[in-house]
Amino acid sequence: MAIKIGVNMEFVRHHDKPFAWGVAKAAEIGYEYIEPMVHIGRELLSEAGYFHSVSMYDDPLWMRELCDKHNIKLSGLSSHTPLCKPEISAEYLKMAIRFAADAGAPVVNTDEGPKPVWSTKEMDYTLMQYTLTEASMVAERHGIQIGLEPHQQYSKTPDGLDSIYDLVDSPAIGINYDTGNSYLAGGSDPYEWLERVRDRLVHLHAKDISLEQGEEERGKVTGTPVGCACGEGVVDWQRVIDIVKPVAADRDIVFSVECGTVPEAIRSFEHLSKLL
Repeated sequence: MAIKIGVNMEFVRHHDKPFAWGVAKAAEIGYEYIEPMVHIGRELLSEAGYFHSVSMYDDPLWMRELCDKHNIKLSGLSSHTPLCKPEISAEYLKMAIRFAADAGAPVVNTDEGPKPVWSTKEMDYTLMQYTLTEASMVAERHGIQIGLEPHQQYSKTPDGLDSIYDLVDSPAIGINYDTGNSYLAGGSDPYEWLERVRDRLVHLHAKDISLEQGEEERGKVTGTPVGCACGEGVVDWQRVIDIVKPVAADRDIVFSVECGTVPEAIRSFEHLSKLL
């Protein structure tokens, strides 16, 4: 068991390439894992081959076979959906869990998402509890972990993330820690936060934040889609690795790099590989 290096498929988003191209590129760089993004239904860009997201109307075994072809594995699925809006999230998340089980992804990652403009905090927590209860029941049956990520209004602090985690008592629910979002939220020390959740860690978003973005946005936002190349920003990656190592002795923990371009993915892989 060890810390492994993967890459979120958003690294090809700005290159206007299809999912299959991104899988081949990740393998070419040397990544052992990828984290695909999935959606419901059909949309123009993916169908035309200009976007990396995969429709859950596709056959999950096709995804598995494509990864096998390139000798690469799935660390999880990027299946973010607003837990506060069960009319969207409940069926989407359950579908993502079933898709993950067939595709071979052990984790589905999500967060509470933007809240309804009209709901109270008390109502939001009831809605999140409903969604996570429904999803965890399916996840337990299929042997899939749900990774809750710090990314929105309630999960931007350690206590806030724990308050969502504690809504449902299920072995299927864990933490997908995001090093970049936790830094940008600005309400706590991101390394102390990682130490607090590491025993519940099922996945980690390896997101670095540039000095410029950190200065401009820290404390003003709750997250960001992608970061800069790992090693070129504010995150102390050796410290992150040292915090995670004790739990990685018992189970694999994938550091899924979240950056915006292929060159950044290359530099991230090189930097993290040296430290590991």
